[in-house]
Amino acid sequence: MEKEKIKYVIFDMDGVLVNSEPVIEAAATAGLKEYGVDAEPSDFEPFIGAGEDRYIGGVAEKYGVPYKKEMKDRVYEIYLEIVGDKIEIFAGVKDILDKLQEDGYQLALASSADMIKVKANLREAGIDRNIFNVIISGDDVNQTKPDPEIYLMTADKINAGPEECLVIEDSLHGVQSAKKAGMLCAAVTTSFTRKELEKTGVDFIGDNLENIVSWLNI
Repeated sequence: MEKEKIKYVIFDMDGVLVNSEPVIEAAATAGLKEYGVDAEPSDFEPFIGAGEDRYIGGVAEKYGVPYKKEMKDRVYEIYLEIVGDKIEIFAGVKDILDKLQEDGYQLALASSADMIKVKANLREAGIDRNIFNVIISGDDVNQTKPDPEIYLMTADKINAGPEECLVIEDSLHGVQSAKKAGMLCAAVTTSFTRKELEKTGVDFIGDNLENIVSWLNI
């Protein structure tokens, strides 16, 4: 797949634009505790990037507690209470978004998180939602990553062919989703190691977004 064909850049959100993993981990740990689950940080790792139903539900089920949607609702309540103090936007993100737009790329956002979390993260990080041509969240899809539905839906909404799209991800599930959708995919090493990401068939790995943008434009 050729970089020269890329016209659209589709961003995952958590772990790519914002460092929100510590926030959702803290909220999920606190929320699950109310249901009798004393989760460890490592319990959540297999479910990163798969959406909160699996992120929360997978851990609950590991401890023998059946998942209920009310668990996610409670976790999001806690998340909204703490996100303003704990969320961190990665260095240079706003400048990178502006630069890509100035260079003629169309931008989109595709997150497995529910829209309530997407909006909260963008608001607290000071990222203008209007810079994205379309925003797709976990609320819009039936199958979460690593299923390709979210990226195929995003491409459809922006009238793009898979060969015209670069997906920027951080999670193993996310990379698998993008590759199954037939798209070029680059990943940052914010959530998983380079060695772990290499096993997914990802096209490029960078330590940050600047590395990826440099690679895209070479």
